[in-house]
Amino acid sequence: MRQSQALMLLGIIAHNGIVTAGSLPRGVGPEFVKFYEIKDTFTCIGHPSITIPASKVNDNSCDCPDGSDEPGTAACAILDRLSPEQPLPGSLSGTTNTTNALPGFWCENKGHVGNYVPFLYVNDGVCDYDLCCDGSEEYGKVGGVKCANKCAEIGKEWRRVEKERKDNLERANKRRRTMVKESKEFRRRVEVKITSLNEEISELEVKQAELKAKLDEAERQERFKVVKDEGPGKLGVLAGLAKNRVNELRDTLSNVMGDRNQLKDRVLELEGILAAFKEEYNPNFNDEGVKKAVRAFEDYAAKKDPSQGHLNEIEVHEIMKEDSEEFGVNWKEFEDDEATDTDILYSFEAYLPGPLRDFLHSKINLLRIWLIENGMLADAGSGKSESRLVKAAREAHDTVANDVNSKRRALEEQQRDLEKDYGKDDIFRYLKGKCITTEVGEYEYELCWLDKTSQKSKKGGGKTTMGNFNRFDWDEADEEERHDGKGLGRGKRMVMRYENGQGCWNGPNRKTDVWLACAETEELWRVSELEKCVYKMEVGTPAVCEEAVEPGHVKDEL
Repeated sequence: MRQSQALMLLGIIAHNGIVTAGSLPRGVGPEFVKFYEIKDTFTCIGHPSITIPASKVNDNSCDCPDGSDEPGTAACAILDRLSPEQPLPGSLSGTTNTTNALPGFWCENKGHVGNYVPFLYVNDGVCDYDLCCDGSEEYGKVGGVKCANKCAEIGKEWRRVEKERKDNLERANKRRRTMVKESKEFRRRVEVKITSLNEEISELEVKQAELKAKLDEAERQERFKVVKDEGPGKLGVLAGLAKNRVNELRDTLSNVMGDRNQLKDRVLELEGILAAFKEEYNPNFNDEGVKKAVRAFEDYAAKKDPSQGHLNEIEVHEIMKEDSEEFGVNWKEFEDDEATDTDILYSFEAYLPGPLRDFLHSKINLLRIWLIENGMLADAGSGKSESRLVKAAREAHDTVANDVNSKRRALEEQQRDLEKDYGKDDIFRYLKGKCITTEVGEYEYELCWLDKTSQKSKKGGGKTTMGNFNRFDWDEADEEERHDGKGLGRGKRMVMRYENGQGCWNGPNRKTDVWLACAETEELWRVSELEKCVYKMEVGTPAVCEEAVEPGHVKDEL
């Protein structure tokens, strides 16, 4: 455990970093060099009104309220906004609860990457190679600790890992470009589908209007009939009753044949048992019951005539076939035709020459309409049945109307899909409908893009829905970088909110936050339960490789 010993190192003063001519104070980072140009006095960075002698820089005493006079010691490590209020004798601010003007002790790390080390780590007797590979933060050799410069080997390994990371990132970005191309093609197909549906709907609406006009005309013709048959005649009624009776008899025959086949199978089974018994029993065993049974079976077998009770299976199956136009009785022949005797009798226009018939037809129709509308002629269209001509016209119109409604629903669905948020460049169109899985403990977890998350026990059973996709969001990740690159790291990350899953026992509905990070392929890295029924999935995908940082956000660097 680290211990702050900087304030106790009273002997480490002039030879450990006091400003001298031609030198730069120890621990000064490149962006602060301009404040430490060699001169007789030093002006506190955060308090320009305060000036101190240059000899007081890095003298292990906190003279500036913002600690800027001690870039190379731990003297001002106690200055922190998170520090509790406490007096600081000799300080102009009068308290340690303030912000240090400097980010830390600067390690140049030649051969690697320069970095700031917290002031608390300076001369604490611990080599912080992960931050300061050149060991310069332990210049005081407290406790005899001497930190060798390892920047050469650490920098070499870091460059290897960094190159691998950049190569992986380039491959991921290359795959993302392919995904964007595919997503644009998917979007184009939706747009083409919308255009096609609009054209089809327009054509169908024209056809629907034409069929509606024909239906109206057919209904008008139906209403204009002076005499209208009241329904099927006696022959039609008789044909209907006969058809029903034949169907009942056919069903009964089918049931009888089924029972007969079952009984036949049982008889054959019993005959087999008795035949085996006859062959295998011991005739020397003096059992009159057994002998009597054997003799009875022999008599039964002798009397059996294979030709008796034989049914022609083919004929029976032919009888049980359904009637149709090609087989059996064609019941349609007995149905009423579209034109009845009364239709022909009272359609007297049919007896007239063509030109005269057309002229009289229009005039008579107008006369009938006028008579019906003025209550002088009964409206025959209110009857219980309508002619086959009207039925056919209505069916044709309804078919097209249903087709129009179906096309409109499909159009609305495609338009909603076009307006839906699929992320930048519509990238998630490519992933829509695809799923990835991973196993954690006794469960298998599944993420289906833009659909749902679920878990399933390895011991069996159904899937439990952990959430249904709701929206895209952003949130701040704060995790250490992983050596394998399979982690969220630090910074703003895209989060997919999956909500309203199955309810927990005595708890809320399950929900899942799916955190996304850049990776070469889609991979479900980790699943954790943050609290009861609230899950977190960490997922890698090329879809966010160029979205890992929002515009204006500075990515953390070494």
